[in-house]
Amino acid sequence: MKDKRNKTSKLNITRRSALVGMAGAAGTIIARTASGQEIQTSTNRPFAPEDPSKVTAKQWATKIGKRSVFETYERDVRYTGTSSRTPLHQLHGTITPADLHFERHHAGVPLIDVEKHKLIIHGMVDKPLSLTVNDLKRFPAVSRICFIECSGNLAREADEYTTPQNICGMTSQSEWTGVMLSTLLKEVGVKPSASWLLAEGTDAAVLTRSIPKQIWNESMIVYAQNGEAIRPENGYPIRLLNPGYEGNSSVKWLRRIEVSDQPFMTREETSKYTEMVKGGKARQFSLTMDARSIITYPSYPNVVEKGWIEIQGIAWSGRGKIIKTEVSTDDGKSWQSAKLQEPILPKAHTRFRHLFNWNGKETVILSRAIDESGYVQPTRETLIKVRGAGSIPYHNNPITGWTLRPGGDVLYRTQEWG
Repeated sequence: MKDKRNKTSKLNITRRSALVGMAGAAGTIIARTASGQEIQTSTNRPFAPEDPSKVTAKQWATKIGKRSVFETYERDVRYTGTSSRTPLHQLHGTITPADLHFERHHAGVPLIDVEKHKLIIHGMVDKPLSLTVNDLKRFPAVSRICFIECSGNLAREADEYTTPQNICGMTSQSEWTGVMLSTLLKEVGVKPSASWLLAEGTDAAVLTRSIPKQIWNESMIVYAQNGEAIRPENGYPIRLLNPGYEGNSSVKWLRRIEVSDQPFMTREETSKYTEMVKGGKARQFSLTMDARSIITYPSYPNVVEKGWIEIQGIAWSGRGKIIKTEVSTDDGKSWQSAKLQEPILPKAHTRFRHLFNWNGKETVILSRAIDESGYVQPTRETLIKVRGAGSIPYHNNPITGWTLRPGGDVLYRTQEWG
């Protein structure tokens, strides 16, 4: 018994010594409380002083929080600064930080004084109104979590060294707060025969879009994003929000709404944002964003090891909720249901996960989304067969995937569009 106790004592001393040594190497020290209990503290950060009044504000706290210097997130800026893409492969959950929300503008970001900005509602109404931002904030506020996506959100010319951010990073998700458009339309008294409205922005391009009556009840005029005022590049001080419809219709820097009984046929819905399809025809006002998904891990530039891998990604649809996401680990030969991560909201990004035991051999992993309308995300071949290659560059939502190479490199599975 005595030998056993001595052996145990020696082991404890050795362990304590090792802890002190490791803590010292990590920039920490072992201390004791008054009762003799060991505690570990850091020497790399200041201790709270006995008299906090002697600490300056700069030492104690900052007015605006910052990310850790060890965490780097950046949007990828494209097309001479007129657009940027969200780093989808770096984010967690479904809410996009406001400063990482993708942006797309046609003539720069206007500088608007919120105290002088007004929204005019006129046309086929009983009582035209001119509203300040403060006026809008007096109406009942509502909040909604939903995605916004550019209808041209696909890097068709991507090579295998491409990240999810560059493939389809022109989609982001926020909690938006504002007033329902229907509330304002009741206030002005829309004529019974009215069926369209024109939304006009304050930017140098004076971007305008015709919005059909069937989506008015879901539309919002928003002034806040993720708890703060909308960022300038995302529409400050107010923007139109049409959940589930192409981002171009959610007009930013909104200054005018004109109610009418027909579409206005503006540049952004005739020469732009109209898709040529088979037979020399065109699709116009194809506003709904179809179901889509992308695997965000593993993806380029990840390097993985043989064994269990948790495949992760996001799926979304402008038609409603995502009810199922399937993953293939054999280049589409077979499909398995992935686990959807709560919350699962309509017209919102939904995270999915799927465990895969990789044998180390080359394979391709894919994902496809299915929404509550029954729509299934198509392959590239199906899109071309139905619409023709001429429908590019808008509303293309093909199944995408990644090649896992022996050795662990993960590369984008490139595709030709004909």
